Amino acid sequence: MTKLSVNINKFATLRNSRGGNNPDVVKAAIDAQRFGADGVTVHPRPDERHIRYDDVRQVKKIITTEFNIEGNCTEQKFVDLVLETKPDQVTLVPDALGQLTSDHGWDTIKNKKYLQDIIGVFKKAGIRVSIFVDPDIKIVEGAAATGTDRIELYTEGYAKQYAAGNKQAAVKLYVEAAIKAKELGLGLNAGHDLDRHNLQYFKQQIPWLDEVSIGHALICDALYLGFENAIQLYKRQLH
Repeated sequence: MTKLSVNINKFATLRNSRGGNNPDVVKAAIDAQRFGADGVTVHPRPDERHIRYDDVRQVKKIITTEFNIEGNCTEQKFVDLVLETKPDQVTLVPDALGQLTSDHGWDTIKNKKYLQDIIGVFKKAGIRVSIFVDPDIKIVEGAAATGTDRIELYTEGYAKQYAAGNKQAAVKLYVEAAIKAKELGLGLNAGHDLDRHNLQYFKQQIPWLDEVSIGHALICDALYLGFENAIQLYKRQLH
């Protein structure tokens, strides 16, 4: 079964726009679990413009499902937070400082030594590691050489082509990358711009997908459909 991890960053974005604690990010995590999510994802950034570092600590206290922390591991503050809170999984994303949203994966060949070292730090602490990558076979092969447990396929390219009506072309490189990951013994996650329209087809083409992490689209749907209903609608696309 492919797990759905709900990214709750947008709750923090809304809270921070007004000050105070409404909506309550910790309650959002509790409710995501109560409404059927298989996990909760947070992505703290150095400027704390949405999820704050203390949010991560508070969510850790109440988590009953899988906890996934995404972020830029070149920031020592992020590394320290992950080692302090010990999530089930850390997803390493090569964001630039101040980046609006993640828009590319790791060059696992160029950054092999660095990734080997930082992945070793997290694995020594008993934390499963996933690294964000583009759907490129050479990059996937490079990922396997870093010692990572999983890769997360960056799916913006798929989402754009799918929306343009090019379903088969949209998923082709992802299927090839997923097959290579499976051959190399890597776990497989996916995320970025997946939504309730394009998710089912992606899952059908890659049925061994371990996990998807979805935030923006699911929270947008929740504004109209309700949070619980949106989570259940997304989970149906993964069956």
